[in-house]
Amino acid sequence: MWPLDPSRREVLRFAASCRVLTLVLQALFNAFIPDHHAEAFSPPRLAPSGSADQLVEGLLDGLSRWDAEHFLFIAEHGYLYEHNFAFFPGFPLALLVGTELLRPLRGLLSLRSCLLISVALLNSLFSILAAIALHDLGCLVLHCPRQAFYGALLFCLSPANVFLAAGYSEALFALLTFTAMGQLERGRSWTSGLFFALATGVRSNGLVSIGFLVHSQCRGFFSSLLVRNPLRQLLKLMGSVLLSVLTLGLPFALFQYYAYTQFCLPGSAHSIPEPWLQLAVDKGYRIAEGNDPPWCSWELPLIYSYIQDVYWNVGFLRYYELKQVPNFLLAAPVAILVTWATWTYVTTHPWLCLTLGMRRSKSDETLEKPDPGFLSPRVFVYLVHAAALLLFGSLCMHVQVLTRFLGSSTPIVYWFPAYLLQHQEPLLRSLESVPWKPPAEDSPPGQNVPRNAIIGLLYNWKACSRVTRCILGYFLTYWLLGLLLHCNFLPWT
Repeated sequence: MWPLDPSRREVLRFAASCRVLTLVLQALFNAFIPDHHAEAFSPPRLAPSGSADQLVEGLLDGLSRWDAEHFLFIAEHGYLYEHNFAFFPGFPLALLVGTELLRPLRGLLSLRSCLLISVALLNSLFSILAAIALHDLGCLVLHCPRQAFYGALLFCLSPANVFLAAGYSEALFALLTFTAMGQLERGRSWTSGLFFALATGVRSNGLVSIGFLVHSQCRGFFSSLLVRNPLRQLLKLMGSVLLSVLTLGLPFALFQYYAYTQFCLPGSAHSIPEPWLQLAVDKGYRIAEGNDPPWCSWELPLIYSYIQDVYWNVGFLRYYELKQVPNFLLAAPVAILVTWATWTYVTTHPWLCLTLGMRRSKSDETLEKPDPGFLSPRVFVYLVHAAALLLFGSLCMHVQVLTRFLGSSTPIVYWFPAYLLQHQEPLLRSLESVPWKPPAEDSPPGQNVPRNAIIGLLYNWKACSRVTRCILGYFLTYWLLGLLLHCNFLPWT
């Protein structure tokens, strides 16, 4: 059980409030704004729906838009179409666990309705726990409780908010990733590797997290060279790196092998109802029955890379077209934020960056007591991770997904704005100095619950600095606009 830390309590309270508000707003937007007719995956519903199902659909159907429909379909029927394999099984499995807990309602509700309820409840829980995990991670890495606190509050107002609530895997991935990072900071590399592996089973970009384990092992290797046998330590390092690669790569490899057994081996096809067969004919979806797909004959038969290439046209610079300018503008704020963070850090610690975070300075003396916060040397590996994701996403992906791609994968998106708020917002220091007493029943004896500085800044919007208004304006605009557009099949994916 977590100790009753005041800042953690406030993060928990704020995260829960934001989750409730998100669910209410998506229901209202979905009810009063007509849906756009989008070319999205929309399989026919075979099971009859009753009045209770219609009520659930009316309240939560906004959570099933765009890619969410893939996850719901997979959870309900499995991987029937080839392009379903673009979506990893971790989140559908979590939804199935949620529906098992709702089994008493199955006499009243269809499986689809139970899955929608699971989406709402589980993603709310995952998002709240991810905010707590980010707060704890910030305390470990930044050694600055205020910046860790502000970063966790900003996560509650994430620009990727709608994807943390809808039937997407981002909330679960953020929880597993931030937890894994925190375990690694505590020196629990085995536990960290387990959580990173689970994250890889949720989203493919979890594979990039192997860099955290390798960097940690390399730091341990260089620090032990002077006191231990170098050859023995080198062999230990090579073994640890190999084990890390195998651990994080195992979920991905198993998923690819499962796809191979379904599409490339005879006798593995499942029977598919006629309406879904007709959908496959109408839309050009490939099913397991029939000719083997071309990727089956590859030397390394990876269905994932084939799907991204053929179905989503993902590849190097493929998205660089004039018609995609609006999507580049949509992704610009988060790209600017991470680029600004990278520039600030590199110009502050050039030697640390040149030595890949292995040496703090040429003399190792100037940073014996480094300033806490975002500019701490321990942030280096997190910044490299964020920059690598930004570079890959900008060059090889549909750029409009950058907001949720980065917002669920790296704490830099929240730590750097927290750093800017603390250092460039004079009003924040005055708000922190104002005494604030919470209701007696909420405050344990001898403890002061911290003021929610983000809410304080919003109340004093006109007095805030330009940087603060840009940061909070970006977070709040995307938080709300994402709900408004995504829940009605408008272009926010």
